[in-house]
Order: sequence, then C-alpha cells, then structure tokens
Amino acid sequence: MNEQNLDALRKQIDGLNLEILRLVNERAEVVNEIGKIKGKQGVNRYDPLRERHMLDLLKEHNKGPLNQMTVDFIFKQIFKTALKQLEADKKKELLVSRKKKSEDTVIEINGETVGAGGPSFIFGPCSVESYEQTAKVAESISAKGLKFIRGGAYKPRTSPYDFQGLGLEGLKILKRVSQEHGLAVVTEIVTPAHIEEALDYVDVIQIGARNMQNFELLKAVGETNKPVLLKRGLAATIDEFIHAAEYIMSKGNENIMLCERGIRTYEKATRNTLDISAVPILKQETHLPVFVDVTHSTGRRDLLLPCAKAAIAIGADGVMAEVHPDPSVALSDQQQQMDIPEFDQFYIELQKFMKQYEFKA
Repeated sequence: MNEQNLDALRKQIDGLNLEILRLVNERAEVVNEIGKIKGKQGVNRYDPLRERHMLDLLKEHNKGPLNQMTVDFIFKQIFKTALKQLEADKKKELLVSRKKKSEDTVIEINGETVGAGGPSFIFGPCSVESYEQTAKVAESISAKGLKFIRGGAYKPRTSPYDFQGLGLEGLKILKRVSQEHGLAVVTEIVTPAHIEEALDYVDVIQIGARNMQNFELLKAVGETNKPVLLKRGLAATIDEFIHAAEYIMSKGNENIMLCERGIRTYEKATRNTLDISAVPILKQETHLPVFVDVTHSTGRRDLLLPCAKAAIAIGADGVMAEVHPDPSVALSDQQQQMDIPEFDQFYIELQKFMKQYEFKA
C-alpha cells in the first residue's frame, strides 16, 4: 500500500511539474508581449516598482508551507529569467547582430575586400602635420602593396592646448598623397558639421574612441554612403560598443568596421589595456569586420608586433598602427609611433608570422 501511495504521489508531482512548466512558459509569452509594448514606447524593460508589487502580492497570498524568503527567491529567479529572455530577443532584433545576419559583412574599399578572411592593414601618422611628412609615410605604405593610409586632420585631444590638427588643410594633404600613391584615406571626423566638407576627401570615416557615444555624429555618418571605422570607447562595454554600431546601421549605412583599441583599466604598464578577447566576442555577436588598433591599445612601440600577431591569431579582420618619419618631433603621440625603418621591420616580421601559420593576406 505504501508503495502504491508513493507512486501516486510521484505521478501527482509529475503532473504539478508539467503544470508549472506550462504556466512558466505562458508567463514568458505574456512577458514578451509586455516587452514589445515597452520597446515601442522606449521604456526600460526592468521596473523595480512593478517587481516589488508582484512580490508583495505573493506575500499577501502565501499560505505556506514555503516560507516567504523561499517564495521570494523562487520568483526572483523567474523574474530574472524573463528579463534575460527579453534581452536575448532584443539582441536578435539588432541589425548588426549575427542572429539577424548570419554571413559576414564584406566591404570593398580601394580594390581590397575587408572581412573576407585575410587581414587588412591600416597604417599612417597619428596626425597630418605636412605634405612631406604624410607623403613619406604614404610612399612606404604603397611600396608594401597596401591599400590604406590613416591620419588625423581633426584631433580631439585631452588638453585644449595640444595640437588639434590641420582641419580641412589636413584633409587636402591626405587626398593628394592618396591619389599619388593609390591609397584609400581613413580619417576621423569629430562633429556632424565637418561631414559634408570631408566627404570629397575621405574614403573611410573614422569615429574615434572619445566619440563612440556621440549619438548625433553616429546618426549623421549613418546617413552617408562612406564605410565607417568605429572605435571602442575608452571605458565602453562590448554591449555599448555594439549598440553604437547599431546607431549607424539604423540610419542605413551597413558598411561598418569595428575597432578594438584598448580600454582604460588600473594597469599602467601600457597606455590602455588591449581587450583581445573582444575580437572573438564581436565576431560571434555581430557580422561586422573587426580591427585591432595596436598603437593606442599599448602606447608602446616594443609591443606593437606581438599584439599585432595576437590580433591576427585570434581572428581579427585587420590591424591598425601608427607610422611617422621622425616620431621624436611628432606633434602628437611621439612615444608610440614607428619610424619608417621600424615599420619596414614590423611588416616583414608580421608577414613571416602569417606565412608560418598560413594566415592569408
């Protein structure tokens, strides 16, 4: 008789488990509908006051035998699971999401396909200082068969008294040397007001780390047809970085390249801390090409090569680094730019590494 009672109770438990499962899933469906409404309203999906109200209602009707602490714990887990489901659904909706588009985005610039499997390279001075300085770097880049030159015409600096760039004159210099050496220009735009005048001179618009969450600028470049290189902010989470890219794509521009450039931590051995794990995370979460800026992430010439190797080995679509004919007299970032001989050796060693481990250029 006891065995029969045990079997009957177990069947009762099985039935209750199935009923709980049905109710939890039914609750999840209702939560999803609420999430859709809140999403359209632009309201935060988590409402602590609403959670407090639900817990108070449960406490009012809890007749035991479970104590209230246990009931609160169980339902908080249910609430948390529902919120996670809403966040997962929200990510699926992002235009930059891998779940929205499974295949890699490939961008053709100046005859080179970025994101097609082999790494691309972007080199050039931190700041455009003169035609002669920029032309020397362009000549070295072109001699290696590379397709891009970077250089700052507008320079957002920590101090208002530091060199701020040549502005439009810098863009004209970049355009001239790019035409002379068959290169595509990658340069930063810092304000929506500069976009219109820059379009004739720029092949790739760079959004710098300090402007990653300049939402008006992101929306403005999203309305252009120029490829965009978006750098991660100094203290930005990967989620914030991805949403910054979404701002651009939501305006119609799908040609976005992400750039990990180091984040600010307590570590002082390097200028920033290179979050190398961001590369595979971004490749999994989005369909966009991912670059690594080894110059700004380390701030040290002696670390540029090993970090570039690490970037390629972990699956980055490209590497960016700074080159100057004479870094000792550079108007910005003297300590982290390579001179031409160092650049030559850097690229030779990088090519050896790629050949050794069969990374396709």
